[in-house]
Amino acid sequence: MFEVKRIKYRKPFKIVPKKKTAIRDRLNFGAYGLLVLDNALISAKQLDAARKAIMGYIKRKGKLWIRVFPDRPITKRPAEVKMGKGKGDVDYYAAIVRKGAVIFELGGVDETVAREAFRRAAYKLPVKVKFVKEN
Repeated sequence: MFEVKRIKYRKPFKIVPKKKTAIRDRLNFGAYGLLVLDNALISAKQLDAARKAIMGYIKRKGKLWIRVFPDRPITKRPAEVKMGKGKGDVDYYAAIVRKGAVIFELGGVDETVAREAFRRAAYKLPVKVKFVKEN
């Protein structure tokens, strides 16, 4: 599901997420959201596993918005390869998520259902998250 169709550079430089807070710290679409509490790289597999956990619990009753996209290629060298000989091949794609960003939004369901769905999704993610709701 999360696959990049076209990118400008196949193997970009490695980056470290900045300490600044994210711009996308508000709910724009749904009534409930999942807010990230640390800077992180979230892989496409982790995002898809969290999406499946949410959709499996709400049984496709509500609407889910995914606010991040894994468009950053992460390279890796094979095991037991000597130094030099260039950069490794692209291993997977990841989304750069900054502290304070909302990664999932959910609408059309009760708060208890949304809390439980996001709690199940939090187990699939490599970062601490927090449940937020619309004021």
